Amino acid sequence: MRPDNADTPQFSPRQNEVLEQALRLLVEGGDKALTTSGLARAASCSKESLYKWFGDRDGVLAAMIAYQASKVRTADRSGEKLTDQILKQHLEQFGRDLLEVLGGDVSLALNRLAIGQTSRDGSKLGKLLVEHGRRQIDRRAMALMEAGKRAGLLRFENADAAYHTFYGLIVSDLHVRMLLGEPGLKDNSRQAERAVEAFLALHGVEQKTADALHVSAGR
Repeated sequence: MRPDNADTPQFSPRQNEVLEQALRLLVEGGDKALTTSGLARAASCSKESLYKWFGDRDGVLAAMIAYQASKVRTADRSGEKLTDQILKQHLEQFGRDLLEVLGGDVSLALNRLAIGQTSRDGSKLGKLLVEHGRRQIDRRAMALMEAGKRAGLLRFENADAAYHTFYGLIVSDLHVRMLLGEPGLKDNSRQAERAVEAFLALHGVEQKTADALHVSAGR
């Protein structure tokens, strides 16, 4: 299988430390706390290094969002033969990670900030969240689903539609409720398992059928 990080920005350990500090500043102090000067002090690095690594403040925000999105994993074992059990494990891992990230203080702070800025002219945070966060996650998850289809384990006409069905089964209205202040789930694993079970009931292929497809394809 193709690794899931092929289109994911790669940050050095030091850059990850800086991004963690940036996320902490945002959660603790909001938008106004996240300045290049404040981040340089908090992360014990120079402003020149920040500009070199990330560019301007929007670049820092984009990197923060991409870093958060990279925590939602799909398949990361290159060369792995995809079986029904391995596919199920990857889908459940994706579901757990997605719920963990969406329900975390950082993502909730970013989303609340973006929602609060939607009426402002020139606000870019919402667009950054979509492009560097949601779409990054979507692309990797759909690549996993396409791999599942090629392996004869999933059936669907449109990967985008199948993925959004899966996303809805995982998240439901949980994210909206958490944005409004409700606590997250006590057991993300169970929610992910239920979502995968429902998704495979809709789009999964019985193992005997999958084996027959492989035999037919090999002739």
